Amino acid sequence: MEYDQIHALEILERTPSVLKALLVDLSDKWIMNNEGDGTFSPFDVVGHLIYGEKTDWMVRVERILSSGTSQPFDVFDRFAMYTESKGKTMQQLLQEFETLRKQNITWLNSLALQESDYSRKGLHPVLGEVTLGNLLATWVVHDLTHIAQITRVMAKQYKPAIGPWTEFMRILNF
Repeated sequence: MEYDQIHALEILERTPSVLKALLVDLSDKWIMNNEGDGTFSPFDVVGHLIYGEKTDWMVRVERILSSGTSQPFDVFDRFAMYTESKGKTMQQLLQEFETLRKQNITWLNSLALQESDYSRKGLHPVLGEVTLGNLLATWVVHDLTHIAQITRVMAKQYKPAIGPWTEFMRILNF
């Protein structure tokens, strides 16, 4: 599927509601556990998504539109949420994410992008030239990746408890 803003927004607009439905009012056993060293808990993922809303997606859209490939994107700190989320509750994070996402979608829609805009190029610090369409499609896939990650991390909390059914639960084998 080629990038299409209408289809992209079907996912991007729903992500905050999906996360809220999945995570609100859960105990710390569900939201604070991860898959081991160097991995994210559901709490970390929501913080990571918030940081992306603040410093990644829209900043990079603006960079492409204003500078093209003449100024590379800033490096994204994938781990900034450890500091940024400190002292907050999951409910606070979910609300902040919802607010930021609505603001970003409103701003994106205000740009009234044309089909030709999606081929405009920017410069990623590692990947090199990317298009606006690549960036916006990646935003959608990023959301879906982290929704899958959250459910996988949560499922693995019960891996020892399900006994022999482990072999039938593909989510536990990723």
